[in-house]
Amino acid sequence: MQRRESATLPLARDLIRAPSVTPDDGGAIGVLATALRGLGFDIVDLPFGEGAARTPNLFARLGRGAPHLCFAGHTDVVPAGEHGWTSGPFDAAIRDGRLYGRGACDMKGGIAAFVGAIGRYLSDGQPLAGSISLLITGDEEGPATNGTVRVLEWMRDNGQIPDFCLVGEPTNPERLGDVIKIGRRGSLNARIVVPGIQGHVAYPHRADNPVHRLLAILAELTAAPLDDGTDWFEASSLQVTSVDVGNPATNVIPGRAEARLNIRFNDLHTGQGLADWIASVCRTHAPTAEADVRISGEAFLTQPTPEVDMLVAAIRTVTGREPRLDTGGGTSDARFISRCCPVAEFGLVGASMHKVDEHASVTDLEELTDIYASFLERLMG
Repeated sequence: MQRRESATLPLARDLIRAPSVTPDDGGAIGVLATALRGLGFDIVDLPFGEGAARTPNLFARLGRGAPHLCFAGHTDVVPAGEHGWTSGPFDAAIRDGRLYGRGACDMKGGIAAFVGAIGRYLSDGQPLAGSISLLITGDEEGPATNGTVRVLEWMRDNGQIPDFCLVGEPTNPERLGDVIKIGRRGSLNARIVVPGIQGHVAYPHRADNPVHRLLAILAELTAAPLDDGTDWFEASSLQVTSVDVGNPATNVIPGRAEARLNIRFNDLHTGQGLADWIASVCRTHAPTAEADVRISGEAFLTQPTPEVDMLVAAIRTVTGREPRLDTGGGTSDARFISRCCPVAEFGLVGASMHKVDEHASVTDLEELTDIYASFLERLMG
């Protein structure tokens, strides 16, 4: 495939230079909106929240026909940290064929590649067979309450739900073209508090030791694997992350004990089902225990679709690699999008994301642009 020069690298640098550390936008949404207006997109600014929690979001669409492809991503980034960068984290420096800066791979580079691919597709002069939209949030690295979830609600209310969504998260562990994410495990965090009666260790009959009850709860929760995995998912995993008593004395039975745990679960479970199980185990060993469960997201799976096949073909054409369809890793905003339409994730190599000297290969940026352009050509016919 013969590569044509794209606008990807200049846009990626402009986006990195906007210091959009959650919850600040730093001008990043405006940089992107300007680029999209230049391509003929209609732009809708969708800020949600109040005061310091107000989150900038953008929805942009070109065309009104089907198929409707939506590209989803985020312009917010994690803090850069104070030390160790060989150039400023928002300088967007280029050295030895790499673009350096916070957000280079996660995921301003991916956004720039998609916009570059759209520009290339439109420059061919053929009429747009369907429509292209972008769902961009400034609240992915933060609490994610006023970002993609709220934009999706607006899209649903305004008849803007796409036929397929591509999320530009950095999915590749080592080489561009290795992995497409077609699902993600669900995640929940639980805080278990067991009350007891404080007392002297020499007189245990006058006290009620909550540590013993808590240990019994944790022993049952971890006694057996949750499942053995599925065709698309690895086995679910329960990990105890903290056990706290806060007892400085060696001769005192504490008055309370607390534990925290996380479960990454596959599509054999639901968050509510696991929450009910945790509560039941707590009741068995400590009827007065409190179990506070927060579900970050449900497991989801996009069974291989024609769109996924087209993405695989585009990757194969550009890189010569056969991508693995995968469901591992952490959560992403795809967990929200999966409630509305089929979704897959593919972006840059993510080895340096959230690290000092985060970077993306300039060659990878151009190849990702090629992949997205090839995908557009296949999807739009």
